[in-house]
Amino acid sequence: MNAESKEPKSRYLQYLELLTGSLEEKKRWRQYKARVKQLPENYRTAVEALERYLMHFGPADGAGAMAMFTDLADLFEQSAADGTPIRDIFGEDPVEFVEAFMANYPLGQYRARERNRFTSAIARAAGEDTERRDGTD
Repeated sequence: MNAESKEPKSRYLQYLELLTGSLEEKKRWRQYKARVKQLPENYRTAVEALERYLMHFGPADGAGAMAMFTDLADLFEQSAADGTPIRDIFGEDPVEFVEAFMANYPLGQYRARERNRFTSAIARAAGEDTERRDGTD
């Protein structure tokens, strides 16, 4: 079934997706994994390590995560084609790279918002700051 199709899903497909998750997202995941498998070994190793990190700390929803993984595959395919060294992609601090990468996706931004909220709460509790900086009431 095409994600852009305007036809209603059958009850069977609705039930199946309720149990298993979006079939379209599963298809996109398989396509992403096939793309990664085609990368040169060192790029594939880097992507798989980054993927593992993102599975633990990245966006949790299917659509948001798939957009991020698709962009990740694009980045590494282009880098491999250009011969960009792995260290030039990640820089000296791979965690800084991945945190900046995740911040570009809506569900990755919640982490920065929660860090600010947490820091503000501790500052208020310590009597250092009485003004909320996290934008919440």
